Amino acid sequence: MRLYNTLSRRIEELPEPPGPIRMYFCGPTVYQRAHIGNARPFALGMWLRAWLRHRGYEATLVHNITDINDKIYDAAPGASAELAERATQWYLEDTRDLGLGMPDALPKATDAVPAIVAFIEKLVDAGHAYEAGGDVYFGVATDPGYGRLSRQKVEHMEPEEASALKRAPQDFALWKATKPGEDTSWDSPWGHGRPGWHIECSVMAEEAFGPVFEIHGGGLDLVFPHHENELAQSLALGHDFARIWMHNGLLMRGGEKMSKSLGNDMTIRGVVDGWGREVALMLLLSGQWRKPLDFNEDTLVQARERVDGFRNVFHAPSEPVGEWAAFEVALDEDFNTPGALAVMHGWRDHELLRRAFALFGLESLAEVEQAPAELVELAERRRDARVAHDFGEADRLRDELAAAGWEVRDVAEEPGFRLVRRP
Repeated sequence: MRLYNTLSRRIEELPEPPGPIRMYFCGPTVYQRAHIGNARPFALGMWLRAWLRHRGYEATLVHNITDINDKIYDAAPGASAELAERATQWYLEDTRDLGLGMPDALPKATDAVPAIVAFIEKLVDAGHAYEAGGDVYFGVATDPGYGRLSRQKVEHMEPEEASALKRAPQDFALWKATKPGEDTSWDSPWGHGRPGWHIECSVMAEEAFGPVFEIHGGGLDLVFPHHENELAQSLALGHDFARIWMHNGLLMRGGEKMSKSLGNDMTIRGVVDGWGREVALMLLLSGQWRKPLDFNEDTLVQARERVDGFRNVFHAPSEPVGEWAAFEVALDEDFNTPGALAVMHGWRDHELLRRAFALFGLESLAEVEQAPAELVELAERRRDARVAHDFGEADRLRDELAAAGWEVRDVAEEPGFRLVRRP
């Protein structure tokens, strides 16, 4: 199996099965309901784990929760811990309802603080970090290869945050002294404070897997500064870190990245409740994981039509059409889910489709739910009203079916309609 590596800028071979393949995918900063863009790295990690296991690998997925962050303090002054705990539960509920299962571990930054302090102490002792006014900063000048992941030159990098305490503008915080209004803090050799964002993930990844593991994943917007800084501070201790860096493309709306700050997000919960989890998953599967994916009503409708198309296959007899090998080729070559979907669209073999659906959490597409007899009768009356050109009565009956949770669709074959459960 081969995957694209942001670090090397090429597609690379994974080791032969059984591996192991240890994967760390960056999770959300928890301060409000997660938007659907947060579902892309989650779903990618879960699908990749399922495929690797299918191919005989010992695959493990760790997906962290960032519950210490400036955004949380800003969103809930004086009550950040309560908000982080509540938003963590929202995220777990919403991702669980995608129906993909859950990662093997979901470490939280708050649980890793002692290990983070110990990690920072090692960086200070090695001369890669320095204390200033209760803060601790990583000295970028101590890493001659800094910029290796994002391919930027240090002098062209935009500083993450301004501080008169830093020796150089691009230095980044490993530890931040407690500021007025921050309601959580931990003790450290440099006084009370809390970790910087980047050090949290280095430590949680190493706590899970040791210093070296196979795959580090996350959104493309994390390449710089987050993953650049993770890589620098981990390499500074004299060992390798992640072998392959996977950065999924972002969800876009109207050409802009979907984000809470732009006010253009839709929550995972809203999409799942409004369109159904199968439509949400089908939309994410339809895009090549490294490329941006447009998210709007048109692409959701297209995803729903794909979902309906697959469901319709199970209203017809199974035919031995299609080969599993073509599906494997698509996913083994840089996990090409659009290519895999194209192969699946040619299948009429129910068993082949069920095997593929199981990998993507879409087993429900093979379930043909029968409408209650009284609703079938309403649909028959609507059909007869349309034949009689009584379109007002046909519309009334359609609305009555919709109120009962079913959508009636006109089809060419007998009995002239199909009833589909609405999400």
